[in-house]
Amino acid sequence: MAGWAYIDEGFVPAEEAKISIFDLGFTRGDAVYDTTSVWKGSFFRLDDHIARFFRSCAGMRMTCPHDAEAIKRILAACVARAGLEDAYVQMILTRGRFANMQRRILSECTNRFIAYAVPYIWIIAPEKQEAGIDLAIVQNRRTPTEAIDPTVKNFNWMDLERGLLESQARGADHACLLTPAGHVAEGPGFNVFWARDRTLYTPKGNVLDGITRRTVMELAAQMGVKVELGDFPADSLRGADEAFLSSTAGGIMPVTRVDGRPLGNGAVGILTGELRATYWRRREEGWLGTPVADLVAEKAA
Repeated sequence: MAGWAYIDEGFVPAEEAKISIFDLGFTRGDAVYDTTSVWKGSFFRLDDHIARFFRSCAGMRMTCPHDAEAIKRILAACVARAGLEDAYVQMILTRGRFANMQRRILSECTNRFIAYAVPYIWIIAPEKQEAGIDLAIVQNRRTPTEAIDPTVKNFNWMDLERGLLESQARGADHACLLTPAGHVAEGPGFNVFWARDRTLYTPKGNVLDGITRRTVMELAAQMGVKVELGDFPADSLRGADEAFLSSTAGGIMPVTRVDGRPLGNGAVGILTGELRATYWRRREEGWLGTPVADLVAEKAA
């Protein structure tokens, strides 16, 4: 994929960025990450993404070799080198390699920072969003929070991958997993919202604190739309008037079918459409944005 990466304290074309097969990020999925995006030349909520990244690092007792300002400049340089106006940008911290394979002391590993920028990635293609997503509520459950903290953004995706495989086998566009107790949770890379009588509902447990999720709730408050967070059964989503997914990779993405059955009249919901249009209009205007050019200029200065 076209793009640029930062690895081993230097910049390389994204396809040339490599890690050792002995890095615990590869052998054990022992890594944390965060994904931000650039739209029309500006990062969206960059400080929020970096702050969450550092919380994830702390949650896994890893230390990033760069501070927040340095990370901003590295990410901007990746975008600028790739010549991208719209980009999918990721920062990663892996555990690194054991200093001694016989002792295997995690605290002795040198944590490794990697970043890259590639053309903007859509979880669901824009043309598919216009018709709406067919979302499958899958049988495979989300990993219990007692085992893996979902607020620590990590690469332990086996539960999500199994759910995605199931949804694809059923012919759906994407998957929504339930918690071990049977409440609606989230999907591979996105949070879930649904609406009844112009009130929004979204799960509170076993989910990532999504930046786009947070943005949706802020937009809803500005529009006078109530948002309820809670532990909701699957039938609450199945019986909604409308629904949508939220993610850095795609923004607000309409759902029109759940388990093959239409929501409401089977078209993109009115509230969903309003939120989606407002989200992209404001991003086009530079809302909560950090221009890539400004960060590149700071580095040059």
